[in-house]
Amino acid sequence: MSSAALNWGKNVIGYRPTVPVVSVKHWVTSLSDDPRRDARTYLESLFPILSWITRYNFGWLYGDVVAGLTVGIVVVPQSMSYAQIATLPPEYGLYSAFVGVLIYCLFATSKDVSIGPVAVMSLTTSQIIKHVQEHHPNVWDGPTIATTVSFICGVIVFGIGILRLGWIVEFIPAPAVSGFMTGSAISIVAGQVPGLMGITGFDTRAATYKVIINSLKGLPRTTLDAAWGLPGLVALYGIRITMDWLTRRYPRRERLWFFLSVFRHAFVILILSLAAYLYCHPRRSRSGKYPIKILQTVPRGLKHVGPLSLDTELVSALATELPVATIILLLEHIAISKSFGRVNGYKINPNQELIAIGVTNLVGTVFSAYPATGSFSRSALKSKSGVRTPLAGILTAVVVIVALYGLTPAFFWIPNAGLSAIIIHAVADLVAKPAQVYSYWRVSPLEFFIWLAAVLVTVFSTIENGIYTSIITSLVLLLVRIARPRGYFLGKITLHLNKSDKKAETLESRDVYVPITPKGSLMNSDLKVTPPTPGVIVYRLEESFVYPNSSRVNSTLVDYVRANMRRGLDMSKIKLSDRAWNDPGPRPGHDESAENNGKPVLRAIVLDFSSVSQIDTTGIQALIDTRNEVERWANRPIEFHFSTILSPWIRRALIAGGFGTGQPSSSIPSEIAAVVSYRDLQPIPSDKAIVDIETSPVEQSNSSTHAPVSLEDTPYFHLDIVQAVRAAEKSARAAEARGSETNSEVSDGKSDL
Repeated sequence: MSSAALNWGKNVIGYRPTVPVVSVKHWVTSLSDDPRRDARTYLESLFPILSWITRYNFGWLYGDVVAGLTVGIVVVPQSMSYAQIATLPPEYGLYSAFVGVLIYCLFATSKDVSIGPVAVMSLTTSQIIKHVQEHHPNVWDGPTIATTVSFICGVIVFGIGILRLGWIVEFIPAPAVSGFMTGSAISIVAGQVPGLMGITGFDTRAATYKVIINSLKGLPRTTLDAAWGLPGLVALYGIRITMDWLTRRYPRRERLWFFLSVFRHAFVILILSLAAYLYCHPRRSRSGKYPIKILQTVPRGLKHVGPLSLDTELVSALATELPVATIILLLEHIAISKSFGRVNGYKINPNQELIAIGVTNLVGTVFSAYPATGSFSRSALKSKSGVRTPLAGILTAVVVIVALYGLTPAFFWIPNAGLSAIIIHAVADLVAKPAQVYSYWRVSPLEFFIWLAAVLVTVFSTIENGIYTSIITSLVLLLVRIARPRGYFLGKITLHLNKSDKKAETLESRDVYVPITPKGSLMNSDLKVTPPTPGVIVYRLEESFVYPNSSRVNSTLVDYVRANMRRGLDMSKIKLSDRAWNDPGPRPGHDESAENNGKPVLRAIVLDFSSVSQIDTTGIQALIDTRNEVERWANRPIEFHFSTILSPWIRRALIAGGFGTGQPSSSIPSEIAAVVSYRDLQPIPSDKAIVDIETSPVEQSNSSTHAPVSLEDTPYFHLDIVQAVRAAEKSARAAEARGSETNSEVSDGKSDL
């Protein structure tokens, strides 16, 4: 076809692009042209390091070394602190940190994320240990329980990644994640305040509000530990605030102030440990106790390396606690990796990230590590340090292993209150800022309430209930949005645009279809919306047409037709005994025929499918029901036009339901989705209830139901909404003209008589 002919075709009403007809056979055969190549590509994709390690250069080395060492300095005190949250000995936090940063670099698709112990996962681990030990006292110790949780969660997350099911994470929106993260951060801070102040005598793993109340009641019992905890916390915030001020005051030395701020964790721990040594060493009691709580002996090296002995009874005891641990493991990591990918301009692979943390936790069980996932604070530090590749994790692992083998004697004097100060300082940043919460309210008030519910449930119940609350409410909101989609009856606005020409100014017009009764004030009030030609209805769906919402769309269209279009039969001439039970007639003294006065005759319905990405069997059945009901109301065949069908599968489904081809509804089954077989009880054909007044030429030429359907046989599928409405209005005017001619002939016959 010549270009002139093609351009001409685009201007013809009903022009259809030559898109191949989709078939199941074609879809199956096109899944893989070369299975061996696809298998090799898939195996290579499991190790992203292979795609860039061969091109590694010394220009990247400086950034990786600086970032790796910087994160290593921070991860050592943080890991021991988080192990304290998990109610585990401090060395287990170092084990998790070592394995996390070492293994992740082999599987990572994010250069910034740092895997290891995190506050929320540590709190969850402590809750799991508490649950198991309460129901099975003196059977399993804390490290055994934590390592088993790491193994099972690792298997589950690894399986999700291998099967490429990472998309399930998308069902939980960002406000829900922020909600339980904020609630968890508040719970962690509340649980660390007693350690900061040296207050004892109550369960710090109880509900958050109880811990806060008991901490306030216990303030008179504050011990000498507060002399290390409070100054440590003040110093951490003081150094950070000072360095931030210096950065704004002297921006040229921003790099210097940044690294001085980073070293505040190690500096504070060093000073507090030295002070604890000077105070406690000469005051050791005969029983070996010290006046304040200190870390004391930390085993040197990797003392617990070995294969995991999986206890099936322990797995059974953990069964009810595993879902929440798995959700936190994958949700926190994916949220962090996506966030840093957006900030730094690269795209992560969620499935590969799940494989990475799955393998990390599986390998970690060999080292007796407890569950590890992505850390927000350390990832932010790694990013700001100028990391270039995931290889920086190896340098961090070197720092951790050096600390395990060379610095454990110095860990003896670290005060527990100092570790609590580090935890509070790190976790407080996870609490959502007021501006962030306000943005949830501005964008979507319903999601703001989801965020608020997650925070309140976490604070007044448990982190587990907070997570389930955020997930369930998010899914309910999603289902409500699908089941109650927005849809609009459209009218036309003609826009006149000035088109500049070298010789003259020409006026170009364009038709735009907008809601007839728009909500809100987004549209200019001076613009006048023109309804379609009388007898033509234009409706736009704003959601996929699937089983949760198909019934609502059907009701919307049918109710609109009954309220605004003329009824085809004069019901006043029908006996009441012949009327259906659900249409018994008007009340006494009510003129039913008066309702039809002034209403147009329904001719065509145009459905804008530009926002419809999916349609299912129930949706097609709802369209068939709509067609049958409006044709019974109008007592005539009604044309259904469809515009902007983007998916060939939607086109295929509509054709299967008898749409687009112009076939009369009497030749199409009234039920495509029968729940049970009718057998002897056959449904009444739809043409029994309709007087076939007129049939369009298209319908007459395509009445055969046995011929194969091609694109040329679907004249009611249109390229865009403008062409669809023009075609429907053209048919309506033609039908109106035919009706006028018939009425004129009848009048002439009466005059001759």
